Amino acid sequence: MAMEWSRRQPSGRALVITNHAGDAGNIRESLLSAQPHPLPVEWVNTLSEGLDRLKRLSIEVVILDLSLPDSHGIETLDKVSSCAPGVPILVLSDSAAEEVAKEAVRRGAQDYLPKDRLDAYSLPRAVQTVMAVKLAAEMLGDNRERVEATLNSIGDAILSTDVQGRITYLNAVAERMMGWTLAEALGRPLDEVFRIVDRETRESAANPLEFAIEQEQMVGLTADCLLIRRDGSELTIEDSAAPIRDHAGRVVGAVLVFRDVGRSQALAHKMFHLALHDSLTELPNRVLLNDRLIQAVRMGERHHKKLAVLFVDLDHFKAINDSLGHAAGDALLKSVAKRMRETLRDMDTVSRHGGDEFVILLPEIEEASDAALVAEKILVSLAAPHLIEGRELHVSASIGISIYPDHGHAAELLVNRADLAMYEVKKSGGRNRRFFE
Repeated sequence: MAMEWSRRQPSGRALVITNHAGDAGNIRESLLSAQPHPLPVEWVNTLSEGLDRLKRLSIEVVILDLSLPDSHGIETLDKVSSCAPGVPILVLSDSAAEEVAKEAVRRGAQDYLPKDRLDAYSLPRAVQTVMAVKLAAEMLGDNRERVEATLNSIGDAILSTDVQGRITYLNAVAERMMGWTLAEALGRPLDEVFRIVDRETRESAANPLEFAIEQEQMVGLTADCLLIRRDGSELTIEDSAAPIRDHAGRVVGAVLVFRDVGRSQALAHKMFHLALHDSLTELPNRVLLNDRLIQAVRMGERHHKKLAVLFVDLDHFKAINDSLGHAAGDALLKSVAKRMRETLRDMDTVSRHGGDEFVILLPEIEEASDAALVAEKILVSLAAPHLIEGRELHVSASIGISIYPDHGHAAELLVNRADLAMYEVKKSGGRNRRFFE
């Protein structure tokens, strides 16, 4: 049985040979979601079908389970290697069969990966590394120009050394990231060209290529490493190192595949911020408010402290929005958010609940009257004219207040009861504050 998982027709793909559909599914999802180079996957569950695909298709890497219905153990690897001697092989390993996987590496596989690491981070990194290892080993032969062209087309930086730790190769990406040309770096000690330090301690980090050569297996970079470029600037990097073997299986060097993750980390931080904050006002959104309110309730219960929830709704905001337009309305909301932030303590939270509604958390207050005082300050602050698009706009607010533990112990209940109190203010004409009754 075989399953083609991608309708795209790229120049190459990963061939997965395993009888475990769950493992195959994890591999497929991880490689198709890998950025910036997603890799299509074809899965077969027998060795005979795998050999057939290797003969007919353009395969960039084989991900091989050594236990198959029609083959088992090192013999499986030998047959795949003989059928496709130029294709890198990543062996899948159960914890009970790790020694067999290590023997497979000594017999020609580029590396092995435990089956519990078939995730969207570990697997693409391992695949990229074994492909680079195979190409680096091919540079020992006569086809160096073809191999260099392939290595330069890879999106990650690739660096290789001999067993003494002297630079033997940098691809174009590595040259740009490190600030060294291949001609300048060739033959130099790795530590002179590739300087990495721990982000926190600023101490030199362990050399991953030395570990790869000593342990004769792929190793990951130390977490939170900074690459010190030739000009002294810094890049956050991560990835893997692996030994390079000659045709006799002897370790003759090591290859490092690494990438600049500073941009991706910044993007991840931005996405995390957007998930927890309102895009217009930059205030915390409902999700973040709820988390902080739950924590505040727990602290109040532990230390026998009160807290307050204020539900703030602007009076007649829709009329302003309709008459002056959404741009003016948005600008007014941003002005209101800024004033409320300036009125509160650093420990307080003001969040945008939606539209012209805001919810404020006041943790650790002594008395309910403290919340009333804050509400009155907010009313005064908001009542001052707002200069919007050259106009002075006036806005008032209705504020409902609930107190923990007087009005409830659950975060959602406190917000709902402050909301009910706010509606009572609205019905009375607005421009005021009121406790839940």
